[in-house]
Amino acid sequence: MKQYLKIDEWSIIEESFDPHTQEISESIFSIGNGYMGGRANFEEQYSGQSLQGSYMAGVYYPDKTRVGWWKNGYPEYFAKVLNSTNWIGINIDIDGTPLDLAACTVTQFRRVLNMKEGTLFRSFTAELEGGKQVQVESIRIVSMARHEIGAIRYAVTPLNFAGTLTVTPYLDGDIKNKDSNYDEKFWNEVEKKSGTEGGYLTLKTKKLDFHVTSAFAFDIVVNGEKVTAEAEALEQEKYVGSKVALSVQQGDQVVIYKYAANVTSRNYGLGQLVEAAHSALNGAREAGFVTLLNEQAAAWGDKWKESDIIIEGDVSAQQAIRFNIFQLNQTYTGEDDRLNIGPKGFTGEKYGGSTYWDTEAYCVPFYLSTADSSISRNLLIYRYKHLEKAKENARKLGFKKGALYPMVTMNGEECHNEWEITFEEIHRNGAIAHAIYNYVNYTGDKAYLGQYGLEVLVEISRFWEERVHYVPRKDQYVMLGVTGPNEYENNVNNNWYTNRIASWTMEYTLEALKYLQENEAARYAELADKLELQDSETSKWNEIISKMYYPSDEELGIFLQQDGFLDKEIIPVKEVAPENLPLNQKWSWDRILRSCYIKQADVLQGLYFLGDRYDLDTKKRNFDFYEPITVHESSLSPCIHAILACELGYKEKAYEMYLRTSRLDLDNYNNDTEDGCHTTSMAGTWMSVVHGFGGLRVQADRLILNPSNPGHWTSYSFKIMFRGSRLKVNVTDAQVTVTNETDVPAALTIHGKEYTVNGLGSVTAEGSSVTA
Repeated sequence: MKQYLKIDEWSIIEESFDPHTQEISESIFSIGNGYMGGRANFEEQYSGQSLQGSYMAGVYYPDKTRVGWWKNGYPEYFAKVLNSTNWIGINIDIDGTPLDLAACTVTQFRRVLNMKEGTLFRSFTAELEGGKQVQVESIRIVSMARHEIGAIRYAVTPLNFAGTLTVTPYLDGDIKNKDSNYDEKFWNEVEKKSGTEGGYLTLKTKKLDFHVTSAFAFDIVVNGEKVTAEAEALEQEKYVGSKVALSVQQGDQVVIYKYAANVTSRNYGLGQLVEAAHSALNGAREAGFVTLLNEQAAAWGDKWKESDIIIEGDVSAQQAIRFNIFQLNQTYTGEDDRLNIGPKGFTGEKYGGSTYWDTEAYCVPFYLSTADSSISRNLLIYRYKHLEKAKENARKLGFKKGALYPMVTMNGEECHNEWEITFEEIHRNGAIAHAIYNYVNYTGDKAYLGQYGLEVLVEISRFWEERVHYVPRKDQYVMLGVTGPNEYENNVNNNWYTNRIASWTMEYTLEALKYLQENEAARYAELADKLELQDSETSKWNEIISKMYYPSDEELGIFLQQDGFLDKEIIPVKEVAPENLPLNQKWSWDRILRSCYIKQADVLQGLYFLGDRYDLDTKKRNFDFYEPITVHESSLSPCIHAILACELGYKEKAYEMYLRTSRLDLDNYNNDTEDGCHTTSMAGTWMSVVHGFGGLRVQADRLILNPSNPGHWTSYSFKIMFRGSRLKVNVTDAQVTVTNETDVPAALTIHGKEYTVNGLGSVTAEGSSVTA
C-alpha cells in the first residue's frame, strides 16, 4: 500500500481525507487507557465505510461457535470483546443538513495522534451542498489519569454563512460487533435518562450479565462565552441525546466540550453503577478540559520516562518504535490481574479480542523491562487463576491429568473454533511455562515459584507426559498430530519446536521442584501434598527428557520443522511471483499446506526462547535454511527473525525485519490493518530493538548487553527496569553508555566485560560492535 502517513518523531499524521483508507486510519489512530478504548471514528456522523468501535476491557460475550462440521471437543462459544456504547458522538446539522464527510467536499483535512501527550486531534474544512463551508477542530482523550473518563473538545466555525447550527451530543448503545458470528446484537437496555445537559444509559449483555453504564455531560461555548441554550432531551431504544439549536454568524466559533464516563459491573455493584458514573463524570466536568489535558500529558510523561526508545538518524524507525510502545501502554496498564492483552487491543474486533499465547511469548518481556515487576507478575497470576479451567480443558479433550491452557480465552476456557488451533496448537502450554521462567530469571523473584508458579509447571508437565507416547522400536518419545507456531502446517508429527518446548518445560519443572525442596522445604511439602506429586511422575519426566525425539537432518545440520519437511519442494519466497503474495489472500488453503512456506518463526522460535542452549553455528544453519522460505504473514514473525539476525551479524536482514515489524500497521504490510492493529506483536517490535540490537539477556542474575548498530542509525537508546534500577542504555558506533536513573546499583556485562552501575552513576564500554 502507498504510504499516506507523514513521518514524524512523536506523532502519526494524516494530511488528506481518503475514504478508502478511513478504516485503516480508524485502527492506527485508536486511543485507550487499559480500562477502555476505541477506534478513531469521527464524532460527527459518517455514512462512509467505517467500523464504529468502543471497547471496555474484560467485558465480553460468548458468541455461538460457527463451524461447518462439529467435532467432539469443540468449544461451545467464541468469546468476543464487545463493541460497547458509542460515547464520542456529536452530530452537527447546518440549517437542517447533516455534517457528513462522506457527503461533503473536504478541502482540508488533518488528523494527528500525539503520542507524547496521548491526544487525538482532527481538523477539516468541508463544503456542504449549497456551498456552505465549515471548519472543524476536535481534540479527544481517553484519560490515563481518570480511567473511566473520555473527553472531547469539538469546535465548529461557519466560514461563509449565517444560519442555524444544531448540535446533538449523544450516547448510542444500539451497536453490534462486526465479527458477530450470526449478525446478532449482544446488548439489552436496562435503563436510561436524557436531560438538557446530558444523560446516561445502562446496558446489559444478553449472556453473562455484564452491565455497563455510560453517562455524558456537555458545555457549549460561543466565541469564548459559555451559553445556556434550551436543549431538547432525546430518547430512543438504547440511545440518549441532547439537541441544541444555535443561531450563528459567519466566523463564530462554537465549541462543544463533551465529557463521558463509562463504568462496568466488573468494578461496581449493579445498584452503584449510575451513581459511580455520575461521580466520575461530575469530577471530570468540574476539573474542565484543560485540566484533563494537563493530567493526560503528565501521565504519558511518566510512561515515556520508563519505556521510551530514542533513535537518532532515522525518523521512520523512531516514529515506528514509539507508535508500538504507545499502543502497548494504552492497551494494558497491569493494575487488574483479571485483565490480559488481546491481539488487537482496543483497535478492532478480529480474533475476538481475547487472550492468546502472544501475551507470554511477546508481551511479558516488554513489561518486565518497562514497568514495575508487579505488572508482569499480574500477567502470570492471570494464568494461575485459570489453572482449574486449564485442567478442565484437558479433560474435555480426553486427558486424564494435567492442564492444557487455551489458545484463546477470556475466563480460562478454550473458546476458539478452528480445530487445528483448538486441538493441536498445544505449544501454547510451553509459552506459559517459559514466561514463568522468564519472570523469575529476570526479576529474581524465586518466591513466585512456591506461591504460584510450581503448580502451573507441574500440571503442564503432566499434560506433556500424557500427550507424548513411547515408540519401542525407536526407544524414543514422539508427539503426533500437532500444529506448531507455523500455522501453514496442520496436523503434523513431531513438530521440533513443540517437542523441544515440552521437554524444556519438564526440565524447568524439575529444577523448580529441586529449588523449593532445598530452599523452601515446608512449602515444598505443602505443594507436594496438594498436588499429590509422585516420585514415579518425576522419574517419568526425566525419562521423557532423555528420550524425546527431535527430527533433524544431519547433512544440512538443521532441526526439521516436523517429520518429512524435506519431502516438500523447497523454493525461496523471493522466487514466488509478487501477485501471489500474501499467500493467505491469494492461494487456497490446500496449496498453502502442501507448500514449504512458513507463516512465522517455528524452529527459530525455539532457538530464540532457548538461545542459551545452542551455539551460533547451529542458529546460523537453521536461520539460513528457514528464513528464505518464511513469508512473515503472521505479525509475530519479523521480530524473532530480527533478533536472531542481530545475533548472527546479519546487518541488513536485521534492519529489514525491524522495519517490517515496527511499521507493520503504519505501512499496512499485510493488507489487514483495517481490522485493527497488531497490538501484541508490537511488543515484539520492542524486543527487536532491546533484545535484538541491544543484545539484552539475563544470566546468573546479571544483565547481559551486546549492543550493535544496524548501520542506519547515528545512535539509539532504550530504558530498562531491572530489579529496582532504571537504566538508560545509549549506543553509538564508538561506545555504550549505561546511566542509572535510580539509586539502586545494577550488575552488568557489556561485550563480555563486567561492570557495576552505581546509583545515579554511569559506565561506558568502549568498542561497541558496529555490525548487527
